[in-house]
Amino acid sequence: MTRRTEYDECQAAKRLGVPVAAFRWARHAQLIPAPDVSCWHWSRVAVEAMDADAIRASLPHEPISAAVAADRIAQALGTPNMPGEPPVVSAFAVRRLITRGLLVDLSANPEAVRINPDQVPEVCGIEDLAHRLAAEAPLGPDQAAARLGVRRVDFDHLRKLKWIRPTEQREVRFGTSRAGAVMVPLFRTADIDALPTAHPEIDWQQLRNVRKGQRSPLTALVQAEQQENQPAAL
Repeated sequence: MTRRTEYDECQAAKRLGVPVAAFRWARHAQLIPAPDVSCWHWSRVAVEAMDADAIRASLPHEPISAAVAADRIAQALGTPNMPGEPPVVSAFAVRRLITRGLLVDLSANPEAVRINPDQVPEVCGIEDLAHRLAAEAPLGPDQAAARLGVRRVDFDHLRKLKWIRPTEQREVRFGTSRAGAVMVPLFRTADIDALPTAHPEIDWQQLRNVRKGQRSPLTALVQAEQQENQPAAL
């Protein structure tokens, strides 16, 4: 049997007999050297030189989910998430804090975020955290259109023009059947708020005053964009 000569983080964790979450946290804490084979792989010699006990000890508590982290952050800010109500701090916002480098995702599964609970109080100490979280609040298409004060059809035109793109897509289920699941695009509140300033070439007041059934002022722009992107006729 051929001996493995290089390891990714999951393989290295298995070789050492430690949880992947502990391995990832130890790497963040610089208890593990940078990969020496490639950006994502360690040599066998490097893995065998790692201290498994120190890696385990670096993460003394069980990691928590993004939803639990969101609840703890909201509680620390004095605006707790209430059952049955839209969360003040959402799992979406926690994922955005990870993207910003303010939290570390310890899961090897991109669909199952795991956070070191000891890192949450550090994040809660950030002076402008409430402002950052407000900017990272998620909006669905209908919510985004309402925040801009435009019709949903006009917001869809903004998307066709590629002036706004979703930050992520999340599965939403209707009922208990998987067949009723749909992918819903989510947008950052800050990105929606920035649209009027980013595109002063259109009359936003006119766009907001368009009535139901009227032609959208954006229709001509969308048609021009579509024609420009059509392949040239042979």
